[in-house]
This record gives sequence, C-alpha cells and structure tokens, in this order.
Amino acid sequence: MEADILIISITGIASLGLGLLLSKIIQTNKANTIISSAENKAKNIIQNAKHKGERIRKDKIFQAKERFIELKGEHEKVILEREKKILESENRIKEKESYLSTELNKTKSLARQLEQKENALTKKTEKVDQKQEELDALHKVQVEKLEQLAQYSAEEAKAELVNSLKEKAQADAMAYTQEKIEEAKLSVQQEAQKIIINTIQRIGTEEAVENCVSVFNLESDDVKGRIIGREGRNIRAIEAATGVEIIVDDTPEAIILSCFDPVRREIARLSLHRLVTDGRIHPARIEEIVKKTAKQIDNEILDVGKRTVIDLGIHGLHPELIKVVGRMKYRSSYGQNLLQHSREVAKMCGVMASELGLNPKLAKRAGLLHDIGKVPEEESETPHALLGMQWAEKYGEKEEVCNAIGAHHDEIEMTSLISPIVQVCDAISGARPGARRQVLDSYVQRLKDLENVAYNFGGVNKAYAIQAGRELRVIVESEKVSDDQAAQLSFEISQKIQTEMTYPGQVKVTVIRETRAVNVAK
Repeated sequence: MEADILIISITGIASLGLGLLLSKIIQTNKANTIISSAENKAKNIIQNAKHKGERIRKDKIFQAKERFIELKGEHEKVILEREKKILESENRIKEKESYLSTELNKTKSLARQLEQKENALTKKTEKVDQKQEELDALHKVQVEKLEQLAQYSAEEAKAELVNSLKEKAQADAMAYTQEKIEEAKLSVQQEAQKIIINTIQRIGTEEAVENCVSVFNLESDDVKGRIIGREGRNIRAIEAATGVEIIVDDTPEAIILSCFDPVRREIARLSLHRLVTDGRIHPARIEEIVKKTAKQIDNEILDVGKRTVIDLGIHGLHPELIKVVGRMKYRSSYGQNLLQHSREVAKMCGVMASELGLNPKLAKRAGLLHDIGKVPEEESETPHALLGMQWAEKYGEKEEVCNAIGAHHDEIEMTSLISPIVQVCDAISGARPGARRQVLDSYVQRLKDLENVAYNFGGVNKAYAIQAGRELRVIVESEKVSDDQAAQLSFEISQKIQTEMTYPGQVKVTVIRETRAVNVAK
C-alpha cells in the first residue's frame, strides 16, 4: 500500500515536471515566434522608411532644382534689366556729351564772333570820340562868335530861353490839366452810373408783400366750433397765449389771424395747425402747443440764419449773429422784409466792391449785417445803426464791417471805403419802386407804441394790440394786481393813451387777470 502511494507520488511529480517542461518549451517557441515576427515587422518598417526617405529626398532634390532654376531665371532677368538700364544710361550720356560738344562748338564760334564785333566796335568808338572832340572844338568856336555878335553870354541866353519856355509850359499845363479834370469828372460820373446800373440789373428784386393778416384754411366749417370752444374759452386761450386776434366770420372754411408781429402770427398759425391735426383742443393743450411751437420757431430762425450765410458765401460768422440774421426773416422795414432787404444789399455790395477793386467778401458781410440793430430781443433807445455796430464789435467782426454798420445812416464818421458802398446799396434797395410801404410801417409803429404804453405800468405781463389798434388787451400777474387794481389799471392806461397818443376812433383797454390753482393727484 505504501509502495503504491509512493509510486503514485513519484508519477505525479514526474507528470508535473514534464508538464512544466512542456509549458516552458511552448512558451519559448511562442516567444521565438513573436520575436521573429517583430523582427520581420521591424525590418519591413525600416525598409519602408528607407524607401519613403529616398522618395522624399528625391522630391526635395527635384524641388530644390526647380527653385534654383526659377531663381536663376529671375536673377538673369534682373541682370538683363540692369544691363538694359546701364545701356540706356550710357546712350543718354553719349547723347548729352554729343549735345554738349555741339553747344560748346557753337559757344566758341559765338565767342569768336563777339570778339570780332567787340574789336570793330572799339575801333568805331575811337573814331566817334575823335569826331566828338572835333565837334566840341567847332561848337566852342561858334559859341564865341555868337556871343561876340549878340553881346550875350551862353549862360544868359540859356536862362532867357528857359524862362520863356517855362511860362509857355505852365500855360499849356494849366489848360491841359483843366481839360483832363473835366474829362475825368464826366468819365467818373458815367462809370459810377454804369456800375450802379449793372449792379441793380444783376440783383433779383422782390416787391413788398408784407401784411398784418394770415388766413388759416380749414377742412370744414365744423372745426370752427371746436376752435372757438365752449363759451369761447379755446379762442380766448389762443389769443392770450399768442397775442394774435382770431377772427371767425362767415368766410367758408377759413379763419383770419390778425397781428402786426409776423412772429406771433406764424406761432399762432402753426399752433392752430397742430391743434386741428391732433384733435385735442382745450386751454391746457393750447398752452402746451404754443410753447412747443415757439421753440420750433426759434430753431427755424437759427436754420434760416445758417442757410442765409451759406447762400451768400459768408464764413466764420458768430452763432449769435447767425441767430440775429435768422430773426430778420420775421421783421419788416417800411413793409419790406428785413432779411430779403439785407440779402439784396449784401449781393449789391459784393458786386459793387468787385467792380471797384475792393474786397467783395468783406463788403457782402457788411451789407448782410448792416440792419441787425433792427431786431433786438428787447426794446432799446439806441439807434439801430449804432446798436448793430455794438453787436458786431462784441462778436468779433472786423473794424471795416463795424464802421460800415454804424455809418450807413451817418451816425458816425466813415473810415473805410466799404462804408459808402453799404450806404449806397442800402439806399438803392430801399428806394427802388415797390420796395417799401410807408403806410404799413407807420401802422405797425402805432401798434407797438400802444403796447409799450401798457408795459410802462407795474404788474403787466403781456400786452397785445388787436383789431387794428382799436383794442388793447393787457394780461397782468395775479400775484401783483388785484381785481380792484385791475380796474384802476385799465382806467390809467386808457387815460395815458388818450393824452399821449394820436389815433383814429376809440381804443378799448381790456385788463385780464387770471388766478389758477393747480394740484397733482399721485
């Protein structure tokens, strides 16, 4: 039994050892196979890499050869161009050398000719000097003989001849001078007339068409009732806010805006247009629209001033002066639109200055600004020419322009040649037929004087002359004037108008005092 166990044990051990040996042999064979396969793959990779490297090397060599050939061609082209330029330069140098050689030969030939002429001239000069000495000797002998015969020395005879010639020359000179002065007067007068006529012909003119009413057209008569409002409150609010009389009559589809101030009329017209278009017409809306329209008119005034200076080719004008120029659109002088008049004067000044050889731009500038003193924002007692000159000096205008503005009505002495040109052109523009209306100016001035009477009293906020001056509406500040004082104020204004002014018919004085209590619900 023990012998069997031992045999089995030995057999197992032997089998285990044999198995291990077989396993080791198999692993060794596998390892050899893997190594052999790896070696083959490595050889293949190396072989492929060698072939690929060889191809790359050949490609690079081929590319390098192509690049070399290309660079060589470019280099040869550059060399050919340089050689061509060098050849051209050599040809030009040869041509210049040939030309210089020819000119040098010509110069040498001319020098020889000049030298020959100089020698001939020297000989002639010597002969002339010799002849002159002979003539001087003969002249001296003849003078001595004449002195002996006439018993006068040469100096005495010369003095007597000079005196006689001087008297005759003075008489001839005076006659000639007088004749030329007369011719100059005639020609100057003709030339001046010609310049003025040409200037007027080259400027387009317009006749005065300013009036004191504007017509506001309506789509239908139903809008009239909305404009009037309940018990007339809307129309009263418009009149109070703008100072324009609203006339609603039987004229179909139209209402009339009456006011001597064209700015107020324009504000009222645009405000009515906005209100009618919007449809909401009530006192609060009316005041809001009137304020916005007044601001729009201010912007339009600035735009008009800018367009005017651009049209006339005037540069560097101060912004405040541009605003003043724009305000002239809404002012008139004797019925003549002030902006149109100033543009006309500026154009004529430019043309006349050019004809006279002066600076046309400076003359045109002075012509445009000569009446800026007529559009002050506040009333002033200073004459408009001096007021305009002060503004021009304040905003940096040149001395010639300032003098022309101040002197165009002879308030100051003229110190520049542009000043009389501005004065003449102003007179031409205002004196031509159809330029001005004297009646309209006196009418407007009467309305302004009527308003100024009310402004002289304390507590007056606004004053509007309406109905062609037959009524004066005065709006007072409710904090400063009571109801009783309003009645007294109306009486005092009427008495002052009666004693200080001359007017046809009657003037009705209406004092309006309004108290408002406004609160906001939040």
